[in-house]
Formats: sequence, structure tokens, C-alpha cells
Amino acid sequence: MLRPLGGRPVLGWVVRAAQQAEGVDEVVIATSTAAGDDAVAALGEELGVRVVRGSEDDVLSRFALALEETGADAVVRLTADCPLADPALISSVVSMWRADPSLDYAATILVRTLPRGMDVELASKDALRIADAEAESYHRTHVTSYLYDSKRQFRTMGLVVQPAANDLRVTLDTAEDGEMLDAVVAELGDRAPAWHEVVDLLRTRPDLTRINAEVRQKQMTDG
Repeated sequence: MLRPLGGRPVLGWVVRAAQQAEGVDEVVIATSTAAGDDAVAALGEELGVRVVRGSEDDVLSRFALALEETGADAVVRLTADCPLADPALISSVVSMWRADPSLDYAATILVRTLPRGMDVELASKDALRIADAEAESYHRTHVTSYLYDSKRQFRTMGLVVQPAANDLRVTLDTAEDGEMLDAVVAELGDRAPAWHEVVDLLRTRPDLTRINAEVRQKQMTDG
């Protein structure tokens, strides 16, 4: 998340996108108390956003801590390895929930049609508290999975785009991913791009998609 991309750290890209989104009242970096994350906390202070620090392994508890410290009614989850987050997508997911606050969870991943790396998830205050109280094992690492993949029934709503572009990958897990993102940013510039701009570029530039075409996303597992 501290890797440079187009002149700023990857985490800086995510924070900027969140700040540009409509309907988001505050941006918070939820990192751990581990010494290795001191640089993350320092960057958050440099960027002028609140930093909440908690368990390194129990990521869900960090989100619950951020919820309590901010007094928020809902929390949007963006992961720091997804620098091409689209402010308009974030705004759309927030708008879905603001239009119907009885929703427990709104997201772009219930039916995945966007490139991996453009995920936006929102959990209501009550739903997040329930998840924090009840979730176990891998749900505590993946934060929101309890809300859409457990036996408990939550009210959820998904955002879908057409044509689907879920075969594309713009997240940062490997060196190949980083090389591809560097190439995309070299084309689009140092700004938060619209999701369709990224898709249009990758559809017309197979040389870019080939860079990380062999990377396989890690599966969600227990333990």
C-alpha cells in the first residue's frame, strides 16, 4: 500500500478516491498496531485523515473500532491494494444505502461485473456490529463476508454494470499486477479514473492485460 504509483503511494490513490466520492463524510485508515504499520499511520497523518489502529489479524474488529470512534451510521470498505477505485462507484453505493437505510449491506460484489480491484462495499452500523459480535474464522479477516455468506439473513443490494468486465484485474497483489498498474497510470495519468475508462483502455490494449493475465486471485478460505 506504500508502493509508489504515478508519483504517490498506492494508499494515497485510495484515500483520494474516497475523498472525492459524494456522500462520504469522513475517510478513515483502519490499520494495525504492529510496528510494520507505523509507516501507514504516518502516511494517514500526512494525508490529513483519521487513523484507527487495532488488531493485525482481526480486521473486522478494526472496522468496528473505526465505527465506534467516528459514530458513523454506515461504513464503506475500500481495500488499500485497489488504487483505481472510482469515486463515482463509491458515490453510487453510498447513494443506494442513503436511499434505503434499512439495507444492511450494499456493494458491487454480490454479482461481480466490475474488474477485480474496483470493489466497493458498504455495511450499516447495526449489521457491522452484528458481524463483529457473531463472525468467526475467515469472516474476521474478510470483514464483510459474514454479511453475504452466512446463514443469517441480511438485507443486501448489489450494483451491476454492463457489459460485464469481471474478467479484468486491476488489484495489486503481485509484481505483475504492479507492472500492469504502472502501465495503466502511464496512459491515464495521476487521477482517479472512471471505471469505464479503465475498462475501455484494457479492452483496446491486450498488451496491458497480458502483463498480469496469469495471476490467479487467492480464494477465501477458513484458516
